[in-house]
Amino acid sequence: MTINIDQANQKAIDAIFEARPTLIGVARAKDVIPGMDDNLFLHAGPPCTWDRMSGPVRGGMIGAMFLEGRAKSVEEAETLLASGEIKFAPCNNHSSSGPMAGIISPSMLVYIVENKSNGQRAFSGLNEGRGKVLRMGAYSEEVIDRMIWLNEVLGPAVDRALKEMGGLDIRTLLAKALHMGDDGHNRLDAASLLYTNLLSPYIIKTTDDPKITSEVIKFLGENALAVLNPVMAGCKLMAEAGHGIEGSTIVTVMGRNGTDWGIRVSGLGDQWFTAPSPKVKALYFPGFGDDDACPDIGDSVIIETAGLGGFAMATAPALVTFIGGTPRDAINTTLDMYEITLAEHKHFNIPFLDFRGTPTGIDIRKVVETNMPPRVNTGVAHKDPGVGQVGAGVVSAPMKCFEDALVAFAEKYDI
Repeated sequence: MTINIDQANQKAIDAIFEARPTLIGVARAKDVIPGMDDNLFLHAGPPCTWDRMSGPVRGGMIGAMFLEGRAKSVEEAETLLASGEIKFAPCNNHSSSGPMAGIISPSMLVYIVENKSNGQRAFSGLNEGRGKVLRMGAYSEEVIDRMIWLNEVLGPAVDRALKEMGGLDIRTLLAKALHMGDDGHNRLDAASLLYTNLLSPYIIKTTDDPKITSEVIKFLGENALAVLNPVMAGCKLMAEAGHGIEGSTIVTVMGRNGTDWGIRVSGLGDQWFTAPSPKVKALYFPGFGDDDACPDIGDSVIIETAGLGGFAMATAPALVTFIGGTPRDAINTTLDMYEITLAEHKHFNIPFLDFRGTPTGIDIRKVVETNMPPRVNTGVAHKDPGVGQVGAGVVSAPMKCFEDALVAFAEKYDI
């Protein structure tokens, strides 16, 4: 097959830059996610069966069974999850993106984000905050009660507000937040405050009960990750805009599930290329250490895939107080990522680097040539189900994913 890789990659980059993800509403997963049904439970990363699932994913699945009313005990949930009655699939295979364990079950409310440039939609759940949460594998009564509150109170209030305001431009919000010290991934303090500030007047306008209004705005305002999930769905749409272009070597999906790390490449369709998920170089919460940590997990690395997160760490030197390292490490990470990408983002730039665009468009050829895998900043979940978050840090993707993808690319295109 005759191809022009440079032209294909430019087409992909142009589509990524033109994507305009807009948060338009909140709805039940089984009503809006393509292919979702009552027995389908989604998870982060590449495909994984119950017997291979990491502790946080198992814990998240158990919690989801409680939330769905399908089980009343851990043993009952595990029996049903292992029975074959419940189907498992990656969020990314269903136009979705889930942080950490990434669990989306049928009745969960999800954000709806639409790419106004092509009409595509992506979905992600409602953010619970940090610590002992379902996405980290926790499933205690307080965790399930919070999920119910998100479903019954916060989600509907946010949906009403978004519809009243006519949607919220995720790309513009992120561009502003980068100039306020965020990286778009682990540091979303500014973005979450902007999000709360934009929503609040419409929550007040469309919610009759003052107590609910107060609770919702307070929860959003105190949650420094409130906007993480819609940002992930927005980054999913930006990366997805460049997917499926014949001859393109650009990575359009990265994800991990605590067992495997996987990538997909624009010119190679929906095939996953996987390798064992590595451990995170982390700064742990008091009382926890390496022996407690699950290997790297979560779909939030879609943010790096779209040119933010670890790729934009130079905008967020304060992040190192949470993930470890020094401000110079944050700057060097961004500078290194220019070596494996094809472009500098048109809309996301870094004041400290003379407003240089963030490194965007991971090229599998450059990753292999430089032997420099993408670098990500991330949270760390406990290896056992039911515990939750134990730290945060930095991790590099396994090289095998990119090497295998490059071999497959050469075979497909006979080069």
